[in-house]
Amino acid sequence: MITRFTRIVAAGLVAATLGLSAAPALAGGQIAIGFSPSDPDQAEALGMGLRLFSLVQGLSASGANAYQNGSGNAAGIAQNGANNHGLIFQEGNGHHGTIGQNGNNNSCGLFQFGAATDAQCLQNGDNQAGITTVFGF
Repeated sequence: MITRFTRIVAAGLVAATLGLSAAPALAGGQIAIGFSPSDPDQAEALGMGLRLFSLVQGLSASGANAYQNGSGNAAGIAQNGANNHGLIFQEGNGHHGTIGQNGNNNSCGLFQFGAATDAQCLQNGDNQAGITTVFGF
């Protein structure tokens, strides 16, 4: 029992050491967190939240909206259908974000923070909602 425990601990330490040594030091990159509800009620709630956030930011609660604070940012939104809401929110420099919505009653929020992130949101169909937050470093 003790031998097996010792082997498991040793294997864990070796794996952790290899994992740490394989990570690049101070390399630029990004981390993204996304959520797309499968439940219609959750999708509606997320869409309402994105619309309210747009209004609080002084933007429209419908159609295409982009907010940029920084330099070298690019945002593009293409919508085909009715009652779609797309929001790109960029804080920092060098972000590229796009939203494509094909269908009706879709909501997508793309939030980019830090530096030099690249992210997209694509919705094909009706009554979808999604949110993606990207942190660049």
